[in-house]
Amino acid sequence: MINVLIFNEFMHEQSHDHIKAIYPEGMHGAIRGFLEANDDISVECVTLFNENRECNDLENIITDEKLAKTDVIIWWGHAYHHYVPDSVALRVQNAVLGGMGAIFLHSGHHSKPFRYLMGTTCNVDWRENGDLCRLWIVDPSHPITKGLGRYIEVEHEETYCEPFGIPEPDKLLMIGWYEGGEAFRSGAIWRRGYGKVFYFQPGHEDFPVYHNKDVQKVIENGVRWANPEGYREKELYCHHIAPINKK
Repeated sequence: MINVLIFNEFMHEQSHDHIKAIYPEGMHGAIRGFLEANDDISVECVTLFNENRECNDLENIITDEKLAKTDVIIWWGHAYHHYVPDSVALRVQNAVLGGMGAIFLHSGHHSKPFRYLMGTTCNVDWRENGDLCRLWIVDPSHPITKGLGRYIEVEHEETYCEPFGIPEPDKLLMIGWYEGGEAFRSGAIWRRGYGKVFYFQPGHEDFPVYHNKDVQKVIENGVRWANPEGYREKELYCHHIAPINKK
């Protein structure tokens, strides 16, 4: 069983009726729905805001113990990155360094955990006008792009544009093209410590992106790829060791 933890801000779906109509159970609920259609994936959700639009106590929710039981974390953030405590972001970073997988969606590129893991600004240029987005598959042989065609088409999406302030990816999987003429590195992966990181651009809250079957397939494939390969480092520090061969 792959244990997935989904983090979502869960404010846009509550404060805008048109977004609530698209995601009545929140974006986390939509992602949970298609992931749990798989018998070998178990999903838990954590939101920054509760149904009263009050900020949840992430310090006591996203604990080291919870992350130790998480195989892959999926992180969606947009307007409230600064509400996430630094201590929680560092816990996520350390869990990834120890072997947990991580998938960052859409504006999660500016989340604290992603920026800690990348060590760069992770800035993008952007425009919000619902352009057509076509994600060209660079490597069709990779496990994350398995079962897809030459490209994924998202009818409406927020435009992201280079330069994207990330370190050079270990592998670039997708290049996004927008009808305004922009291009963007929309799917990229890295190794960080013992963990795997996947950034996937689609997912602006104003559009039903997570109802797109190809987008769902990418996220499902991403979970399977990021799943730890049998090893998790529990304590990240330098160990004092005795000599193996005694004189």
